[in-house]
Amino acid sequence: MEEITIILKNKGVRPTAMRLLVYKLLANKENAISLGELEKDFDTSERSTLYRTIKTFEERGLAHAIEDGTGIIKYVICKDQFTSKENNDLHLHFRCNTCQETVCLTDYKIPQINLPKGYVAEDMNLTVKGVCEKCSKI
Repeated sequence: MEEITIILKNKGVRPTAMRLLVYKLLANKENAISLGELEKDFDTSERSTLYRTIKTFEERGLAHAIEDGTGIIKYVICKDQFTSKENNDLHLHFRCNTCQETVCLTDYKIPQINLPKGYVAEDMNLTVKGVCEKCSKI
């Protein structure tokens, strides 16, 4: 937990017990999870506390949200802790149609998009849907 405490402090996040536990759980997940899935692991915690924790992580560049086309926002810890909203590491996401998991493909970057004059991008998300490596072997 000491390493997580340092990570949180470096991002200006006070390392409360709940923040440490949520960060640890998210960091140990290979796939993105929804707030509902997170709630299952913290059944004695209030939904609003978990939501505020996730939003704090997102605002500080510790986690990012993924809109994978299911209508449910999923969250994942940023592997590059230098990522922030101002310095966003835009990468692909993959949603498996078989196992329903969503993962970050951080080695595959979203190319720079040149918008027409007068258009200002505020967010970008690219999700590829198909069958993941694990499910394609079944």
